[in-house]
Amino acid sequence: MVLKYSTKEGDTVDYIVWKQYGSTDNKIVEQVLSFNNGLAEAGPILPAGMTVLFPDIQSKPTETAKVKLWD
Repeated sequence: MVLKYSTKEGDTVDYIVWKQYGSTDNKIVEQVLSFNNGLAEAGPILPAGMTVLFPDIQSKPTETAKVKLWD
């Protein structure tokens, strides 16, 4: 299922991707940009009222380093 989002003043691609997928992983951002022709050309801050389509992406949480507090 493809979801739609109408941008608001001050939205960025990273921000709306984070709101939708809970991640700003570069692979996900690239997929959203590829899925929406002309989105990258809109600039870093998107104009209000643009429709952005979100493809069905299963985001994986990024791995974090394991930290040992005590030996």
